[in-house]
Amino acid sequence: MSVSFFGSGITLNNGAAGLFVWSAMSSVIALAQSLGLAYAAGVSPYATVLLVGLCERAHWIGPLPGVMGVAANPVVLVICGALATLELAASLIPGVASVWETVHTAIRPPAAALIAVATAWHSDPAIVAAAALLDGGLGLVTHATKLGLRVAVDTSPEPLSNGVLSATELSVVAAMSYYVWSHPLISLALALALLVLTLMLVRLVWRTIRRMAGDMVSGRWMAAANPGVTNV
Repeated sequence: MSVSFFGSGITLNNGAAGLFVWSAMSSVIALAQSLGLAYAAGVSPYATVLLVGLCERAHWIGPLPGVMGVAANPVVLVICGALATLELAASLIPGVASVWETVHTAIRPPAAALIAVATAWHSDPAIVAAAALLDGGLGLVTHATKLGLRVAVDTSPEPLSNGVLSATELSVVAAMSYYVWSHPLISLALALALLVLTLMLVRLVWRTIRRMAGDMVSGRWMAAANPGVTNV
């Protein structure tokens, strides 16, 4: 007798060795799924829970593992939908977007850890503990990266750049909320790669802003020191 592993085409003999491998892979998959959702929650926990719940109710994904099934509850969907809408509206208003992101420094990392625990709840207790620790850290890093990028973009007075950034964030959260269940390892690898690229982008943007600010200050100082010189 044999068992098929997560519909991946891998078949394991239903012996002691096969069951051990299946158990180990199940733990790895659960941890990868929790990490993927923690990354998405670091961007927006409200949109993450909302989209995961909607996918489950639409039968685009299978029954949610552990206590994560509560995401499909209508009450939870309504609350998360309202908060996600409020977050989207706040992200489109320069100034308000930065305040919203700053306040959520105390919300997103714990929310990421909570979502991770709910996702891995059906696994071994060691995996649940690892998910809580790792995913809380990943949620914090993801949020801090988003905060740095949002504050930089928020220096622009027009709402277009904020709108483009918000649409990109929602696209990433939507993709992770769907694909992490069918391709958890690939989704997690892509998420981590995107996080690294975003960190590099944040660094580049802030270096550019500092350089521009330095040039402006230097230009004003020179103009004050040479009032008789007029730029053409």
